[in-house]
Amino acid sequence: MIDMHAHWKPAELADALRARTKGARIERNADGVEVLKTRYGDSMMGEAFDHVDFHLERMDRQGVSTSVLSLLGSFCWIEGQPVEVSVPLCRLVNDALSRICQQHEGRFLAHAALPLTDIPVAAEELDRALGLPGIVGAQLPANGFLTAKAAEKMRPLLEVANRRHGVFFIHHGPLPGDPFPKHSHSDTDNARRRNGTLDMQACLSSAMVTLCLTDFLAPYPNAKIYLHNLGGNIPYEVERMDHRCLLDTPKEELPSARFRKSQVRVDCNSFGPRAIEAAVRLYGAERIVCGTDGTEFGVDWTLKALAEAEIGEVARQQILEDNAAAMLAHRASSRQREKTAA
Repeated sequence: MIDMHAHWKPAELADALRARTKGARIERNADGVEVLKTRYGDSMMGEAFDHVDFHLERMDRQGVSTSVLSLLGSFCWIEGQPVEVSVPLCRLVNDALSRICQQHEGRFLAHAALPLTDIPVAAEELDRALGLPGIVGAQLPANGFLTAKAAEKMRPLLEVANRRHGVFFIHHGPLPGDPFPKHSHSDTDNARRRNGTLDMQACLSSAMVTLCLTDFLAPYPNAKIYLHNLGGNIPYEVERMDHRCLLDTPKEELPSARFRKSQVRVDCNSFGPRAIEAAVRLYGAERIVCGTDGTEFGVDWTLKALAEAEIGEVARQQILEDNAAAMLAHRASSRQREKTAA
């Protein structure tokens, strides 16, 4: 298995977390012990960050050949800081991820973190990061692609990815300054269900509409893009889209046909066999990659879902490994050409 959705909690950010007074931060508790505080609760320092040996042992046990690392959401605060703060922190993370990839060649690849308060500066860091061993692209927040108009500001990043054959992992999340999460635990019922499923899936669906049903990506044929969680709710809402299209704009190409022709990919993280079957029917198995959130539970859940999905062995192998290998090969070939030219 190639796991295209494996989040990472870098210990290199510990000092920066100690300096923070709100949001994700490190503080001493009543016993004088340092803990990492996030909106999800407190973690003891021994559990607050990820360790390579722990992940390699889990990967070996569960048959994960390669994990593509990306910053965990609660650590993405570094991307929303003023550039004088964000750039050094993003570089610290990107350099550290590259070292992991070099030290364990073939087991890890990584997506860069970018200083998103200034997109031209973020494009410069993406260009730099793509020159580092093991960095294949960047993780970007889906809020940047909710509409074609909103996505215009992201074009400098797409231009770099197109030139460097980069891979973008579009993940549910805010742009700097966006209110997030939408629902706090204190002001609504079922906040986790609302934030972690209803709002997340709606956000990803909107990004898929922008990327697949407009010509926004037309200038960037070399950029590879995938979204998590089957690209939102598209596989089981597309029939409704087609119905509305036939009623409202009957001369327009059906949304299902446009989704099917798009080169945007999705991962199967978090979903069960019936949803995976629906995604295969819509996108085709060749457009789906494996994703697990980089956890033991996620791997077990995903492997079980793929085993039970009635999609055939060829499609199962495509999703587990072949599609990701082909997508990443474009980046590897581009990097080799760049090294040769240099």
